[in-house]
This record gives sequence, C-alpha cells and structure tokens, in this order.
Amino acid sequence: MFTLDPVTIAIEGTIERFPVRRIYCVGRNYADHAREMGVDPDREFPFFFSKPASAVVASGAVLPFPSRTDNLHHEIELVIAIGAAGENVTVADAGALVFGHAAGLDLTRRDLQAAAKAAGEPWDMAKGFDNSAPVGAIVRGMPPRSGRISLSIDGAVRQDSDIDRMIWSVEEIITGLSTWVALAPGDLIFTGTPSGVGPIRRGETVRGEIAGVPPVEVTFAV
Repeated sequence: MFTLDPVTIAIEGTIERFPVRRIYCVGRNYADHAREMGVDPDREFPFFFSKPASAVVASGAVLPFPSRTDNLHHEIELVIAIGAAGENVTVADAGALVFGHAAGLDLTRRDLQAAAKAAGEPWDMAKGFDNSAPVGAIVRGMPPRSGRISLSIDGAVRQDSDIDRMIWSVEEIITGLSTWVALAPGDLIFTGTPSGVGPIRRGETVRGEIAGVPPVEVTFAV
C-alpha cells in the first residue's frame, strides 16, 4: 500500500512547516490586470478558482517547462495562509482566520486558458497543472495594507505595483470565499495579480517579491 507525503510550506523563522489542504485563487482582483485581460473591473467582481495542493513547489526549485503550452505566463500574488476554520464569516472576524502570508506565483498556460474561455470549458488544465503554484516562506500574521508587489525575469522587472490596489481586501476575500466553502486550517488563498503578466521562456529565472516576506524564485529548465 502506498502512502502520500503531505505538501508543506516553510514558515519563516522556524523549523515548522505549514501543511497545505486546498488552494483557492481570486481572479481579476487588480483593476489594471482586469483591463489588460479585456474586462471592465467596474462591472465584474473577482471570482474564485482552485489549484490542487500538489501544485505547490518551494522557492528555489528548478522546474521542467510545462507540457502542452507555447505561452506560459507569470502572475505574482500575495498568498494568505488560513489557520482557523470559518464559514460565512464577517469582514470583522475574517482576520482571525489568517495564520500568515507569503509571496506566490500563479503560473498559467495562457494559450490553454484562452481556448477554454472560447469554448466555455473549465480552466483546470490551464491553471492547475504540475508545479503551477510556487510559494515562498510564510510570515505569520496579517499582511500590511500596502506594500510593493513585483516580479522580475532574469533581473528585468515585468510586474510592479502595490497590494493596496487590490479591488477586494484580504478580509473581504475571506468573507466572500467563506460563503462558498467552509475554510479550514491549511487552506491557501492566492489574492490576484497586478498588470504586467507575460510569457516565461525556457531557461529563465522568475523572482516574485512582496514587501515584508521572503521572495519566491524558480528557474525553468532549458
């Protein structure tokens, strides 16, 4: 009989690890990114999709280039780690569910996503593929209200914004998501990406940074 090792993420300043249960992602939570994707942010609220826990990969990894795509895109995101259970929580109580926060990459097979959108099909193979959720070490506590969020490829900055430009705040995201599912310890929430998303090539190193947390960095094999 086989056994499965739990997926875990480093916790900054300790030898302890954060076990991952589920991953939820918020779409179109920065107005500038919504516009670059052809959507009016004033008329459409962010929505949720998911990735499997097995998509998590530690910062510093060298990754194989994903199969079946000619247009792999980077998206730097603030990631919230949930440490307490909650369902239908209020905005006032949402912060109590947060264990910590980290920098993460929502890697996307953009060509597959575009084809799925055109056909009215799910995004699973565009968003939830192997190694599609690199995450840096988690810092305990709520994130600040503002702080630089940026991404570079081989040292060249591609995304550069501030987390205070999110349409939904962390508390509002948790409140909204908790009306759809019962949140539990081990859940991760990717909170959306700012504008500047674009392609990654074989052999390139992608580095995502958010003020106050360790960076997340991965390199793609040639």
